[in-house]
Amino acid sequence: MTIATESADGRTAVAPLLGGESGLLPWLIVLAFAALTIVLKDQAGWLNDYPTAWTLPIATWVGDFVEAFVELTKPFFRAISWLLDRPMTGLKLLLQWLPWIVTIALFTLTAWQAAGRGTAIFTACALLYVVIVGYWSESMNTLSLVGLSIPLSIATGFTLGIWAYRSPRAQKIIDPTLDFMQTIPAFAYLIPILLLFGFGPVVGLIASAIFAAPPMVRNTILGLQRVPSDIRESGAMSGCTPAQRFWWVEVPTAMPQLMVGFNQSTMAALSMVIIAAIIGGFEDIGWEVLSTMRKAQFGQSLLAGIVIALLAMVLDRITGGFAEREKSGSLESSALSARNFGLAALAIIGAGVALALIIPVLWEWPENWEFYPAKPLNNAVTYITTNYSDLMTAIKNATLFYFMLPIKLGLERAVAPFTWGFSLTPAMKLGYFALVLLLIALSVWRYSWRTGVTVALFGGLLFYGTTGTPWPAFIAVVALLGFQTGGWRVGIFVLAAQLFILVTDLWQPAMLSVYLCSVAVAICVILGLAVGIWASTSDRVSAFIRPINDTLQTMPQFVLLIPILMLFGVGEFTALLAIVAYAVVPAIRYTEQGLRNVSPTLIEAGRSMGCTPSQLFWQVKMPQAAPEILLGINQTILFGLAMLVIAALVGTTGLGQQIFLALARADPGAGLVSGLAMAFIAMIADRILQAAAHNRKAALGIT
Repeated sequence: MTIATESADGRTAVAPLLGGESGLLPWLIVLAFAALTIVLKDQAGWLNDYPTAWTLPIATWVGDFVEAFVELTKPFFRAISWLLDRPMTGLKLLLQWLPWIVTIALFTLTAWQAAGRGTAIFTACALLYVVIVGYWSESMNTLSLVGLSIPLSIATGFTLGIWAYRSPRAQKIIDPTLDFMQTIPAFAYLIPILLLFGFGPVVGLIASAIFAAPPMVRNTILGLQRVPSDIRESGAMSGCTPAQRFWWVEVPTAMPQLMVGFNQSTMAALSMVIIAAIIGGFEDIGWEVLSTMRKAQFGQSLLAGIVIALLAMVLDRITGGFAEREKSGSLESSALSARNFGLAALAIIGAGVALALIIPVLWEWPENWEFYPAKPLNNAVTYITTNYSDLMTAIKNATLFYFMLPIKLGLERAVAPFTWGFSLTPAMKLGYFALVLLLIALSVWRYSWRTGVTVALFGGLLFYGTTGTPWPAFIAVVALLGFQTGGWRVGIFVLAAQLFILVTDLWQPAMLSVYLCSVAVAICVILGLAVGIWASTSDRVSAFIRPINDTLQTMPQFVLLIPILMLFGVGEFTALLAIVAYAVVPAIRYTEQGLRNVSPTLIEAGRSMGCTPSQLFWQVKMPQAAPEILLGINQTILFGLAMLVIAALVGTTGLGQQIFLALARADPGAGLVSGLAMAFIAMIADRILQAAAHNRKAALGIT
């Protein structure tokens, strides 16, 4: 490795290796600083435990502001709640009155119109399942909530998107607001919503609309920004007024992207049905899942959860089909015109109601015809726990003692007679650090100094743990990583976000959340890469994996906890498995998508150069797919943090527990500040990984 080079005029110049904002020198300084804090942490206790006297009462300030705001505006928001309750009640009564055969036929017709025969068959079968298991009434209540929250979120998102598109100043405010809306756990802002709107189904409707609006805003901005300038100019040359040009030229051109936003907002609204049930007390399918979960009835909660997953997949296929049709710009030959579609829908309603009057079973499915296999499912779980408890306990303890605790506490504290059977001696500690130094030297010699720095960081973190690393060292390392990856803007944001967590006295809960999420993400990345690579090599495997991914991503988060809870009991291991089950999907999908989208030209060029299949994969495909894989890891982290709040229900500590404690105390300040801390963790990971993906794309010349 060359440190110095000879310049043209004979003077010795220091290579960029040590100097510059992206060189090695800043890392040497930060690593030296981190080592100093570790050496001094026993003498200076404040390096480990941030002094309470140094904290700021931000939670109290926020709580006082929220209470004053609620007192001032409560009548206005209660009036909005009353107004929204009327159409929601009317839609509920309509859906409950319609015969199930009519509703299924209308959905099937819409699915056929959107995406063809295959989607229509899937829609009919999915809704028939809802009828047969006896959850039709609850599902219609859910659709009445979603059916109103989706238009509300679409209208709000579209309006804000237009505003941000037309006003750069507004976009600077809206963009970070959207980041917070999408990363703050919904439970954190439930308290102010409850205080403003009161308790009831409308509160769930509003929470769903808030959560589902950001995708529509982002896709509206993106769609309008991508309208080609020549299309705008042609509209102006045709004599259009600004309003006509916008509605007749720009919006139709941006419609494919707007439909993507519609699809994503629909899925986001449906993912909120459980939380809406918690605060709304609505007799819908979300409440059914929640109530059976509280009773630890795995079979019942699974059957109800499958209903939510199927409803989500149906709506996803339909809205996704319309989005794809808008992208292709062509109407399928089998699809009907808008007029004929409306006539067909009216004919279905008339014929279906008339037929249901003659055949009552088409109006309401008889209870004795229901197929409800909850008891066999419960018996299966009981059988597993009875006969394989020793094996499951061994798996749980091995994972906790040899994998999770070292990351949480560090080898320094995790290696103990109770867990590992021995304690670390001074000679063992010296041998560990000698091994780390050897690996650093080999990494620098074989790869690059960046690899060596990575080994040093992981070696230190493994020995001292996320909760044992002094907070100044942790903040300095992450801030420098953000600075070198994304520039000074990202670096300043990363530093400020960490300082916010520190001064609000949430550092230790945040580190516990980081630890559990890091362990889950590591497992997800390994599984996601393996399954994604496999799926990218076979269309049959991809077709098999897709419905599994859909089910895991659309199944309510609460449902994922129940079987694991019954098998492994309360604790961090149960939370880990639930997080992995929910967060592994993006890692799989982005890996497969990245590998499938590698340019065929590059693959052919590699083959023509004589690359073996192994060389073609590691030296051509993986480097090209790296940006997509990084984005998948980014989404996996966001999914994992979202699941952390739910995991707090099974005994985990961290920010999720702080949010639930605030919810139980009806403390809006503590809830919002804890939610902001979790949002900042998600945004730090998002900014760094997005910048890394962008840098990788730039290095590969990918636009």
